Amino acid sequence: MRAPDALLRLTEAYLADLALTPELGAQQESMRYALEGGKRIRAVICLATAEAAGADPEAALPAAAALELVHAFSLVHDDLPALDDDDERRGRPSAHIAFGEGIALLAGDGLLVEAFRLALTYPTPTLARELADATLGMIGGQYLDITGADADLEELHRLKTGRLFAASVGLALWVAEVPEAEQAPWRAFGEELGLLFQIVDDVLDGDGYATRLGVEAARDFAREAAERARRALDAIAADTTVLRAIVDGLVVRTT
Repeated sequence: MRAPDALLRLTEAYLADLALTPELGAQQESMRYALEGGKRIRAVICLATAEAAGADPEAALPAAAALELVHAFSLVHDDLPALDDDDERRGRPSAHIAFGEGIALLAGDGLLVEAFRLALTYPTPTLARELADATLGMIGGQYLDITGADADLEELHRLKTGRLFAASVGLALWVAEVPEAEQAPWRAFGEELGLLFQIVDDVLDGDGYATRLGVEAARDFAREAAERARRALDAIAADTTVLRAIVDGLVVRTT
């Protein structure tokens, strides 16, 4: 089983060599700018899950890259003045600051469509369907966030953050051709992983769960989510040591 660092390098190399649609022309510059940086945790989870489920990680690279493109699309659009109005992303100017609002909007659009082009390179449409469902859930969560709609914090994050994490596992299962009847424990793991990531993020940023529960209670909540994720892995008859290491690494970040 390959370690997370090795899977990260595999992802970065694939994204660096990824050919974008030629018709995009100079728009590719802003798209690649938006793709740079980040922890690539969604892609790494996808590759690690695929390998644990019996597939070659290389076979899951288009799916893993599609997740990163959707994530980048969401960040570009979230940063726009009409939404979160953030001028900085990943330690440098946001796409709309670097290229202007119109080009940033198109960059996000291009990243989203390129993601589905990648998902559709597989012989089954189930990957594109899974990615579409996750993306729609993420957009629904963002709507709840920006409108201040009366929504439970857990439901908001289950949609806005969790759906793409769940898809990181789900896409890998389709790549590895895991029968749908055997996917339940894997998917339970993916759901808990999304929650865990959001809690950890909130503890580090001092908002969300950290504000609502208090930092120490949020850390306890993260440990509970991690334990549920580990129990889900225990129910899987496969080598899930790398996935378990990812869970452990997330929990450590809260301390």
